[in-house]
Order: sequence, then C-alpha cells, then structure tokens
Amino acid sequence: MSTGHSAADAEAAARLLAFGMRPKLVPGRDVVYAELVRRYGEDSAFKQLTHGIAAGMGLMVLEVNAQAGAVLAATDESIFEIKMDSYARQSKIRERRDTEKVLHGLVHLATAALGYPRPDDLANDTYIGRVSVEQVDGVVREACRILDERAAANTDPLADAPELEQAWRAYARRPAAAATKDGRLAPDTTRGMVTRALRFLAEQGFLVPVSSEQGGTYRTTPRYQVQVRELAADAAFDELLALGVVSVPGEGSTLRASATDTL
Repeated sequence: MSTGHSAADAEAAARLLAFGMRPKLVPGRDVVYAELVRRYGEDSAFKQLTHGIAAGMGLMVLEVNAQAGAVLAATDESIFEIKMDSYARQSKIRERRDTEKVLHGLVHLATAALGYPRPDDLANDTYIGRVSVEQVDGVVREACRILDERAAANTDPLADAPELEQAWRAYARRPAAAATKDGRLAPDTTRGMVTRALRFLAEQGFLVPVSSEQGGTYRTTPRYQVQVRELAADAAFDELLALGVVSVPGEGSTLRASATDTL
C-alpha cells in the first residue's frame, strides 16, 4: 500500500531535520530552510513524515517555526544524546561522579530559570531573557544557603535525595572564582563551571553572548525558549523556583513572579 510519500518528500523532511541540527542557523538566513519550515506548517502529511524520520533517528521534534527553526531533542539512548555524566567528566571537578552530574544539572537548571523567570515569558514568543555568569552562580549559591538553613532546622527537603544534598554542599564549599597562572578563570571554581555551561549553550544555539559584563552576559534565543518549555514540566524546575532565591529590587518577588532585564 502506498503511503503517498515520494523519495523527494523523504529527502526534504530529512533535510529539514539536518537544518535543525545546525543550531546557530535560523530560517531567516536560508531560503531553503525557510521554505521547508513553511511546508511543515502547512502540509500535515509532510509534518507526519518529518516526525517519523526523526523518530527513526532517535530524535523528537519539539517545535518548528520561523523564529526557532526545527528544534530537536534526542530520545533516551539516541546516538545524538548528550549525557550529563559525559558532560561532567569533561570538567576538572574532583567530586564523585553522581555528585558531579547533579552539580552541572543545578547550573543548567538555574540558567533556564533565570532566562525565563515567569510562565508568561515562556508563553511569549517575542520574549528575550538575559543571564550572566555571576547571576547563575549567585542563584545556585543562594539556593545552597537556603537548603543548608533548612537542614540545620531539621526541615531538610532533601532527606530522600542524598545525591542532591551532597551536590549542594559540594557547590557551597567550592570557591566562586580563582585565577590560573596565566590569568584565566580556574575551571574547577563555580564560576568556571557556569562559564563552561553558558558557552556550551551558546554553541548549541540556545544563548548568544552580548557582553563580558558580570563574568559574561548572554541573551536567550527562540530555540532555548522551546527547550525550557519542555524543562518547565520537570518537578526540579518548579522546586528551584519555589525556593524564591532571586528577587527583583522593589518588588520582593520570586524568580517565577519577576522579570530579568531584557535587551
């Protein structure tokens, strides 16, 4: 039985996915990419074919639009999956492997929360967030302080999560900054970790560097907004926001209730 798809259709769908794997490319800069995005939005059969090819490659299509392009995510055990333990092993942190993974996860979680602090920010396709190395480090350190106070008061919310408790204690005792002999930021400091995370996100097309202020300042992209929408469904995202570790001067509100500066 014929599916109605031609070899040319399959090639076009695969090409759309290939464009999506070039994270810094957006449809506005490539007419072929823009045409494939348009076709995806207007042709349900082509959309279905694109999703089928993606699934066969171990990918999920999170979104396809003119601003973000084709935003993809790897499924579990996909060849395209970037595992947190592999990411963590590339650092010079000398904690236990499970602790390292959570440490890096906390940094990425804080970055996402700072980039899109309110539900409305995630829903607004024109919203542009801003994050910096110092901001992210400050958020994680403040979260560590709050959790430490709760532990001391015997109201530790992490009693059933020993790996997370080890992580926040490890983060709190690590120096924020220290210079190497050649004057660079030491990678085993917390700001060194954050710097690496933000650069990684920039390489993936999720952030764009805008200045060297505050250790390095970046703006968010539509691709990142799509990714964070997926992350916002995770309980850990809500738990971080619920700590209220960031407030806007004069408003006294939490991360979820307040906006960061925009470009």
